[in-house]
Amino acid sequence: MHSLTTLTAATILTATTALADGHMQRVEAAGSVAEAADRLVAVVEGAGAKVFARGNHGAGAASVDMELADAELLIFGNPMLGTPVLQADITTGLVLPLRVLVHDDGGQTVFVYETPAAMLSDFAVPADLEAVGRMTGALGMLTSKAAN
Repeated sequence: MHSLTTLTAATILTATTALADGHMQRVEAAGSVAEAADRLVAVVEGAGAKVFARGNHGAGAASVDMELADAELLIFGNPMLGTPVLQADITTGLVLPLRVLVHDDGGQTVFVYETPAAMLSDFAVPADLEAVGRMTGALGMLTSKAAN
């Protein structure tokens, strides 16, 4: 469990740094982390996508008597968008399905996610692949809709 806590801390630090580079998107959300994550699950499922996993990093830290700000990771996708990307380069399965971190950023709940273009930049996926643009639009729409 110690490695999960280390991974969580590294993820949050990386996200904060990457935000400045434009590779990560940050969307402020109303309510607690759990409430915002619940809304995101509902919006994702309402859009016809599937939530594959929901990991509670804060609960993981608490299970080993360590403190961590509330943080949950949602992993979700839609085969209509993901399959063409996987067909272009099966190793994109290392970064797909899509992920959104919902966390407490100093009292403000936020959604943070890596842009699909950045996430897929190290793979043999054509930059103009329509599915990548659609993923970008979907992440923006889903997080915006779930923010309130």
